Amino acid sequence: MKASVVIANYNNAQFIRDCINSINSQTYKNIEIIFFDDNSKDNSIEVIEKFENVKIIKNKAQTKFGSLNQINAFRKAIDLSTGDIIFLLDSDDYFVNNKIEKVVNLFLKDQNKKIIFDFPIILNKEKQINQKKEIKIFNTYWGYIHPTSCISIKKDHLNKVFNFTLNDSYTNIWFDLRVLIFSKYLDNYNVIEENLTYYRQTESNVSSKFKKYSINWWKRRNEAHDYFFEFIEKNNLKIKKNFDFYITKIINKFI
Repeated sequence: MKASVVIANYNNAQFIRDCINSINSQTYKNIEIIFFDDNSKDNSIEVIEKFENVKIIKNKAQTKFGSLNQINAFRKAIDLSTGDIIFLLDSDDYFVNNKIEKVVNLFLKDQNKKIIFDFPIILNKEKQINQKKEIKIFNTYWGYIHPTSCISIKKDHLNKVFNFTLNDSYTNIWFDLRVLIFSKYLDNYNVIEENLTYYRQTESNVSSKFKKYSINWWKRRNEAHDYFFEFIEKNNLKIKKNFDFYITKIINKFI
């Protein structure tokens, strides 16, 4: 099996070397790298052009919504890919050196699996966290949200994923949650109970904008519920609204 690592980048020049080097040092060698730059204003292109084994896509058109730009980046890059398995990766993250080998072997072991999630090693200013579960007050419909860089998908399955998850109305719903909801309710997926992806939490990325229990966090959670129930209705599924849904709606009336 050939692996295609599809990287989405915007203004992450300082992290690109770590990202690409983590792929080039993989124990699995049948890999191609496709790098989508979303009209960066820093020296990202200068950095990435030093790597000869990378296909580069330079995008000049953007929306004002980061979530839609990310999805657009992955779609365009995936169109150019030639691999059997697509590994999604944000350019400020990077892989453990045997991640691709482990994921490919799992796909080979069970041909029915279409999507595989792994867990992150979270990097922030204070500490490094090997995360395998999330402590939650509420029981959500979707459970733990694996970051985008922890998602691997069979290429021949991607059109189905995009067809079921694309909805431009939900501008704060990123690809990771869309794929997770699709996988949990309509698909055959697997989870590797290992930390195989280094996931950065920086002041400029999405995780910092939506700090837990902040106003932005509650607003995005409200949007996630709306997205979820539209998805459920479109696919003729039956799910009852729970406490998490109602408390989120109540809180959003007062913020």
